[in-house]
Amino acid sequence: MTMLLFLIPVALFLGGLGLVAFLWALKSGQYEDLDGAAERIFIENDENPETAHARPRR
Repeated sequence: MTMLLFLIPVALFLGGLGLVAFLWALKSGQYEDLDGAAERIFIENDENPETAHARPRR
């Protein structure tokens, strides 16, 4: 029973911390462009950083 006196405030604190983090993410615009991140994979870059160093020299 005494363990509940410790666990309940800890659970409430962690829940409140999660709520504050979620509200901060909403306020800072983290959820504004959900489709843009999903569609960004289809955009081709001219420079691929993995193969840019392996170009043949002329």
